[in-house]
Amino acid sequence: MIRLFKHYIPYPVIFLGLLDFMLLVLAAEMGWVFRAIQIEMEIGSIFDRPAPILSFALALQLALISVGVYGAEALQSIRFAAARILVAISLGVIFLSLMAFLLPGITLWRSNSLYAMIFAITLLMGIRILLGALLDSDVFKRRLLILGAGPKANRLAKLEKRQESGFIIAGYVDMNEGPSLIPSAMKRQGISNLPGYVIDLEVSEVVLALEERRNSLPVADLLTIKTTGVHVNDMSSFIERETGRVDLESVNPSWFIFSDGFSSGRRISSAFKRGFDIFLSLLLLMLTGPFILLFAALIKMESKGGAFFKQERVGLYGQNFSILKLRSMRADAEVAGQAVWASENDPRITRIGRFIRKVRIDELPQAWSVLKGEMSFVGPRPERPQFVDDLQTKMPFYAERHIVKPGITGWAQINYPYGASIEDARHKLEYDLYYAKNYSPFLDLLIILQTIRVVLWPEGVR
Repeated sequence: MIRLFKHYIPYPVIFLGLLDFMLLVLAAEMGWVFRAIQIEMEIGSIFDRPAPILSFALALQLALISVGVYGAEALQSIRFAAARILVAISLGVIFLSLMAFLLPGITLWRSNSLYAMIFAITLLMGIRILLGALLDSDVFKRRLLILGAGPKANRLAKLEKRQESGFIIAGYVDMNEGPSLIPSAMKRQGISNLPGYVIDLEVSEVVLALEERRNSLPVADLLTIKTTGVHVNDMSSFIERETGRVDLESVNPSWFIFSDGFSSGRRISSAFKRGFDIFLSLLLLMLTGPFILLFAALIKMESKGGAFFKQERVGLYGQNFSILKLRSMRADAEVAGQAVWASENDPRITRIGRFIRKVRIDELPQAWSVLKGEMSFVGPRPERPQFVDDLQTKMPFYAERHIVKPGITGWAQINYPYGASIEDARHKLEYDLYYAKNYSPFLDLLIILQTIRVVLWPEGVR
């Protein structure tokens, strides 16, 4: 994986993304040339028209990211990739239209764009057909050696079997710290030279999955391994990198203290984030105001009660604030204000409410909270005070999610469905902690783009 602005991106995604961008540039140029030949216009050089060519490539690249073209399923299924590429091209039309409106003259002519999109579909699908097997092969996967053979090592063995796994476990070493769950593990006493064993296996990383480090950590060997250029990592940091979440089963307070993240150097990023929040919330309120009023009227017509409702939530540093949302449940959904977990096919949700939840329209009035500075567009989902009080007693590090402003969308929201239980809340907390620890404007942009995918394909959203 490559770490870009504190966020890890798999090698196949980087490789395919760069290749796609070059192909989109080629498609834009081919569209220009094809149209120029049609109308008998002088073709000239590609360097004479950098803005239209690059704006086309950038708009479609953002659309590809937005619809999940670089997800695990799209990398492993040509049919899945084809469907997402077609949707991305349609979305690219919207992005290009916005560019043409905001910066007239920067985009291709409409006739050029039409031909360029046809060429883009052909080139993007062609490269996936040619490289399909390569992208899903072991070429891009790292070889690991796991020190440990107990429950932690067994968890890594299960992680390796995931569809999106980016690594191969070349071997396990039983460090004699308890019962072994890995039958193929080599006994430590059977390896006379651990650094030499690492070199023989041609691994690029050693992961510590020890149940008890006090008497089993081979410090001298690990130092030698590290100085030979092989990366040495602890299990918690490894899982964070591979899954995009903080693993609550393996972390402890010292890991939070000594691992990177929570940088004070993000003050500039925070200022940028606030400026972006103000701009986007004003723009969103102006553009979606008529839709908010339309659905408010439909809600009033369908069921008794107000179209909007206020609800107390926990925000930055644990301070309470009120959010404004379109009502998606019956007015009597909560008796005496008692907080109740939302569930799949919740009978309290109205017909209009089910639709506005599915496409996230109920969240739009929260842009007012963003404008006031109580929320951000990107951040952990703000929870009810009753839930927070309960969850803080049942899971560690829950309070740490409040070191960043809550958001309308977030890393947990695009990676995990709405929480409907304590276990769901625990999984979402792992993603929230990853965001709080690794926040950057780049990650915010990625989340905003991926939110489009969640709206278009609301897998698991309730």
